[in-house]
Amino acid sequence: MTEPEPKPFRRGRRIAVDVGDARIGVASCDPDGVLATPVETVPAGVKSQARIAAIVEEYDAIEVIVGLPRSLSGKEGPAAEKVRAYAARLANRLYPVPVRLVDERMSTVTATHGLRASGVKAKKGRSVVDQAAAVVILQTALESERVSGRPPGESVEAVG
Repeated sequence: MTEPEPKPFRRGRRIAVDVGDARIGVASCDPDGVLATPVETVPAGVKSQARIAAIVEEYDAIEVIVGLPRSLSGKEGPAAEKVRAYAARLANRLYPVPVRLVDERMSTVTATHGLRASGVKAKKGRSVVDQAAAVVILQTALESERVSGRPPGESVEAVG
């Protein structure tokens, strides 16, 4: 069996979310998928999905990328379970806009180092770190699609 031919990069804005217990970082990219930029930090909780849905509509996004936390060894723990459940609810809410889970290992660490290097203080940077982590997740997903010719990560199916 041969691999299907890679497709050209899909044009359109994507939204990435870094789901945390207290805050959710949101990022978007330009329609050509060249540059990911921070959008906002949404408070976690019952209203978070409504706000994310509004952002998806406002940006006319073609898909939503959700960072999936894994350990360095690649295993999934309780945090990944929570994110999978959140992504499933989001997929149902956003249907027909696809939701995809993408490995986010080291995204917060990378974002924190980048912000510290640019002079952002730890206390002031908490909500900014969430946005920066979403940027890292999205940039990684865009590069993955560009290299492979396939949508990044795994699809989250909407049910009912």
